[in-house]
Amino acid sequence: MGGWRNAVQEAAASKPLFLTIYTTIIVGIVATSFYVFSAIYSPSASTSTQSISTSWLSSPPLSQNGGSNFSNNISQPTDKASQPGSNQLKTIWEAPPSNSKMPPLESFKLTKELVGERAKDNVIIVTFGNFAFMDFILTWVRHLTDLDVSNLLVGAMDTKLLEALYWKGVPVFDMGSHMSTIDVGWGSPTFHKMGREKVLLINAILPFGYELLMCDTDMVWLKDPLPYLAQYPDADILTSSDQVVPTVVDDRLADWKQVGAAYNIGIFHWRPTEPAIKLAKEWKDMLLADDKIWDQNGFNELARKQTGPAVDDDSGLFYAFDGTLKLGILPESIFCSGHTYFVQAMYEQLRLEPYALHTTFQYGGTEGKRHRLREAMVFYDPPEYYDAPGGFLSFKPSIPKSLLLDGEHNLESHFSLINYQMKQIRSALVIASLLNRTLVMPPLWCRLDRLWFSHPGVLEGSMTRQPFLCPLDHVFEVNVMLKDLPEEEFGPAINIREYSFLNNPLLPQQVKESWLDVQLCQEGTEDCHASSNTSRPGLLRFPKNSTEEMTREEKFRNRMKRYVGIWCCVESHTPGHIYYDMYWDEKPGWKPAPPQTPEEDHPPF
Repeated sequence: MGGWRNAVQEAAASKPLFLTIYTTIIVGIVATSFYVFSAIYSPSASTSTQSISTSWLSSPPLSQNGGSNFSNNISQPTDKASQPGSNQLKTIWEAPPSNSKMPPLESFKLTKELVGERAKDNVIIVTFGNFAFMDFILTWVRHLTDLDVSNLLVGAMDTKLLEALYWKGVPVFDMGSHMSTIDVGWGSPTFHKMGREKVLLINAILPFGYELLMCDTDMVWLKDPLPYLAQYPDADILTSSDQVVPTVVDDRLADWKQVGAAYNIGIFHWRPTEPAIKLAKEWKDMLLADDKIWDQNGFNELARKQTGPAVDDDSGLFYAFDGTLKLGILPESIFCSGHTYFVQAMYEQLRLEPYALHTTFQYGGTEGKRHRLREAMVFYDPPEYYDAPGGFLSFKPSIPKSLLLDGEHNLESHFSLINYQMKQIRSALVIASLLNRTLVMPPLWCRLDRLWFSHPGVLEGSMTRQPFLCPLDHVFEVNVMLKDLPEEEFGPAINIREYSFLNNPLLPQQVKESWLDVQLCQEGTEDCHASSNTSRPGLLRFPKNSTEEMTREEKFRNRMKRYVGIWCCVESHTPGHIYYDMYWDEKPGWKPAPPQTPEEDHPPF
């Protein structure tokens, strides 16, 4: 394999920027698939086409200053209010002079004056996080500033993030919580601690007298939400939800009587009213008294103490909590969850413009959230993301109409469709590995939805179309694919990009415009040899059997087996999940079925 790999890598280093590979691969006995591979070899992507400079993700050296406890890092409200207009806001992204010194940590305290400096029309928009989520935070800020919204603040949970944001010109305050700078993981004790910080933050800002639009860092704004929120001046709180069945078909507030899903606290707007402040305090007291309560569950428990009646006939607001709090639920179609946006495309079907996208309902951890936003082309990566060493490789899968559209949508037809695509992707990963290129994943078609609980294929009442373009994490373990696996056990890393990568406007134009066609051919046929020499200008041919040899290579197989996850969940069976198998075609009679015994309940490795 070593000699062949060297020969192909030599071919990959030829000058054309794009590489297109035409190949015919036998599927089963009589079926064939024809698909196109393309690859990019870009020596140095120009930054002139980028809307973000190369310094966007860079920072000066960090100081060793520590933080203080958040509870001690909030100044009490003063009588002196600060209500500057938008023309007085300091420009975001305007970095301090490089020869200046970092101000003392004390100057980043959360105060009424600090909030007032950034507020506009008495509204402040806030998110917070640690250094591990810095790229999410920069994306969050960038979307708002692109919408000409600048009345925002970012809470830094560690000094590393605080200093990095300061040097980029992002308004930041110190939460002093001494958080770890690494990804904390959903559901972990540190994750729950972050939730408590949110509650403390809300309780700190509301007494300042400003309206607060509180956001998680794993969401982005696609449209200025402030005019929409201002339409409901009587609301004490407006919250998003996990509702996946539409309750309205226009841009009105959700029908609160039909919302059975949890209120989601990743996007919610608070006004500094007495009922809202009372709820915030009870919420804080509840969480501090019991560290096992998840912050969102606590909010839902309190808010749902009373549900109804309606405040009036028209607004969509209703009384909640203690009967005095006026609550509204943001419409699920345009304040989108990961399901209503990526799976149902509800806003698109209803011909509405989405305001927000929150990466819930996904299965790949932080890496999965990032990949989802990249699929939607709403994540801001640095220029080097679009200029990978060795270049890129992409392909257009060929899917028979019968697999995609014919027959019932059931387990068998879903897995037949996925397995067909999976085998093509496996071959693409082989070629990407041989050429040392980054694979642009193809769009993935699914017949059935994936959830955490049993369901009949799609959720009843939802707008999920069948088949639908499903996120990569519905089938593939995105977090594993992007992880540094030990090379001695899993072979060389194979980098990937999202299916929409080549359509992203941030991709340099010269990378899009130069192509080299490559054919995978049968060894022994004319001009079919492992060489960097082209048989004619713009065409390279090399043996197909090399991909078959690579597929059998043990380390590569170890890697591939871990790249796929589960489908979930079968009704009336425990456990209800079914493992995908990258090498399903090597197992005669393979059928999709959940584990029948505890001993069978493991991935296919």
